[in-house]
Amino acid sequence: MITPALPASREQSRKNSREDSITALALAARSGDPDAVDLFVRALHRDVRHYVTYLGADPQSADDLTQDTFLRALGSLHRFEGRSSARTWLLSIARRAVIDSIRYNSSRPRLSDTDDWESAAERVQPRHLPGFDDGIALTQLLDTLPDDRREAFVLTQLVGLPYAEAALVSDCPIGTVRSRVARARASLMAWLDEAEHAAPVAVAA
Repeated sequence: MITPALPASREQSRKNSREDSITALALAARSGDPDAVDLFVRALHRDVRHYVTYLGADPQSADDLTQDTFLRALGSLHRFEGRSSARTWLLSIARRAVIDSIRYNSSRPRLSDTDDWESAAERVQPRHLPGFDDGIALTQLLDTLPDDRREAFVLTQLVGLPYAEAALVSDCPIGTVRSRVARARASLMAWLDEAEHAAPVAVAA
């Protein structure tokens, strides 16, 4: 059974209310409220983990990057003034954490942490994403996208940021984000169509 979609105005109002609540938690956490800190981390942990997983291209490091993001955020929370949403601010920190990690790892010999990378990737795959069949390896598809398009797609389509906030996180114009998302979506849909047409042939073989 398909749940009817909320009217656009109600859906946007619901999203705005959630963003306001999370930002209020961040401001309360800044004041030293331990309960607010816990709720703030819980509210955004999933979004941060998804984001760093797809940008970091290394599922094994996702937990470390997520933890690093929150440690950085909590350490600089006293400077957060609520001028942007707390989620936008946090994802900007996550982006820097990923970039720092990539730079650090690129200066060291790369070693495999697991003998079964594909199984590791499967364990961190999000499920029940609209428009994607559970059997499709979304992680592998996203990895084929250029970095800028993958980031734009993850921010807006998986994490759920509005385009304007995704532009702030990515430090680029909103029109650029829209263009990157449109191109990423077109590429993904083309690859999904190819996979669907190729599946019967593979089974027959």
